[in-house]
This record gives sequence, structure tokens and C-alpha cells, in this order.
Amino acid sequence: MSDSPVSEDTPNVWRSRAARLATWVLTFGCFYLVYSRMEVAAAREGLTAIEYLVNFFAAADWVAWLMLMIPYSLFFYMVDSHATWRLIRWFNAPSIKLTNIMPIRASAYILSLVNEQVGKGAMSLYLLRRYDVPVWQAVSSMIMLGMVEIYQLLLFSAVGVLLYYDLVVQASTSYPLPTIMLSVYALAFIYFPIHVLYFRGAFLKDSKLRQRQLLHAFRQAELKHYVMLLLFKIPNMLGAMVVYTIALSLFKVDVEFGQMVAFLPVIFLAAALPLPFHAGALVLWSALFPQFPEVGVFSLVMHTFFVIFNALIGLAFLPRANKELFVER
Repeated sequence: MSDSPVSEDTPNVWRSRAARLATWVLTFGCFYLVYSRMEVAAAREGLTAIEYLVNFFAAADWVAWLMLMIPYSLFFYMVDSHATWRLIRWFNAPSIKLTNIMPIRASAYILSLVNEQVGKGAMSLYLLRRYDVPVWQAVSSMIMLGMVEIYQLLLFSAVGVLLYYDLVVQASTSYPLPTIMLSVYALAFIYFPIHVLYFRGAFLKDSKLRQRQLLHAFRQAELKHYVMLLLFKIPNMLGAMVVYTIALSLFKVDVEFGQMVAFLPVIFLAAALPLPFHAGALVLWSALFPQFPEVGVFSLVMHTFFVIFNALIGLAFLPRANKELFVER
């Protein structure tokens, strides 16, 4: 007769395995869809998909691309560190300095190569060891940061769709993009005031959910904190739009800046899906730019360089980060 704990855990193990399998099946499907579209484009030019892709990369100006990507990665790191520092000062450690956060934020990029949540765990460990911040309160700040990042993408995308609606309609060859995107915006912007009012105690005053440590930052936050955090993060989104527009031109792909304004935030949202190799973004690139199916692979190159270079920044700060985390004072 099997032990009760083992029999209770067995369904959870199988569910976990099934979820991982489904994730990889979806990822394979995304890559196959991109490959099949690229194969059709290659056939029109009398090439195989591999020859088509080799020609695409051979035509790129790699030196100019590196000169573009390296400064942007450093710029992203500075903006990201500053926004994280502000958030932690507000809700976790008012005395913390930006110079304390920078090495920890950089080293978290190394851990994020494995898993983004592990990277956030490094921030929580640091706050616990140096400032006695309970782990769940630190995690709550990271959750709030993630929420603001999502709303930043939605806000930019909504503005882009408003300004360049015709481009969205033109891209709607595979999916009803205007309907999907407008529905998502409506749901998100209806939810936000309800979210703020709930955590300010305007209704459901006896709710126990609101009192959990995991939601500490949301209980402390006022509307101005959301707005300020959004403003602190905006430079990275604006920079990404400019960088991706220029980078595509270096790969001989002609796109308008308006297309980046309308589509890039949505692509970044797809990249946040829990799929290996950011497969969600890969297929969305191909769907939004059907005349350039190879941009799906371009996005993979961009993302790979970005995370690896950020990890190199983390390596440069690793001795300082280890001192902050593990050397007793």
C-alpha cells in the first residue's frame, strides 16, 4: 500500500509534466509556423528556406548593429535599475541607495538566463539580508513592477493603434487584430481603476486577500506611484522602438516607425508568455509583418544578444553583488 503523501503528489507531478509538454508543443508549433511562412517566401525567389535565411543574415550590417545594441543595452540597464531603486525606496527600504541596487540588479540578469523568477529572487534575498525586508514584501514590489511594465506596453500600443490604425488593419491578414487589441485595451483599462480603489479600501473593506504580504506594495501604493513608475520606465520603451526600427533597416527590412509604435509593445507582451525561446513573440512578428517572415528569426537574434549582453553586465558587477549579498557587515 503506497504512502499517502506520495499518492497525493503524483497528480501534481503529472500535471507539471503535462504543462511542460504542452509548453514545448506550443513552442514547436510557433517555430513550425514561422518556418513554413519563410519557406513560402523562399520558394517565390527559387530558394530553400535555409538559403533564404542565410541571404537575410549575410545582407545585414553587423558592425552598425553592434554599435546600436551595446549602448542600448547599457541604457536599458540604467533605466531599469533606477526604476527598481525608486520602487524599493517607496515600499521596502527608504534608505537604500541607487549604487546598492545597481550590482544586484545586474547580477539578477545572469540568473534570468535560467529563469526570470530566479532573478527576482536575488533581489528579494538582498533586501532580506541587508534591510530585513520580509521576502513576500520584496516579491510584492517586483510584482507591482511587472504590472506597471505590462500597462506601459498596453498604453504605448493603444496610442500606436490610435495613431496608426490603418497599419493595424493592413496587418490583419491572419487574425482580426483591431478587434483583439481593442478588446484587450478595454479590459485592462476598466480593471485598473477597480484595482486602485480596491487596494485603497474603497470597497470590500473586510477582504482578507488585500492583507496578504504578497500584496504589500499594492496596499501602500497611491495613484502617483503608478504614474511615476510608468514615467521612469518610459525611456526604455521609447528607446526600444527607435532601436528596433533602425536595427530592422540594418537587416534590409523596411518598416515605418509607426509600425513599431503600434506593434512592438504587443510583441513584447507576447514575449512575456511562458514559452521557451520567446516563441510567442517569434510567431507574432511573422503575423504582423507577413511580407517579411524572416523577422521572426531576427527577433530571436535581438533577444538572444540582449539577454547575453545583460548577463555580461551582471558578470562585471558580480564581485560587488557577492559582497553585498554574502559578506557580513
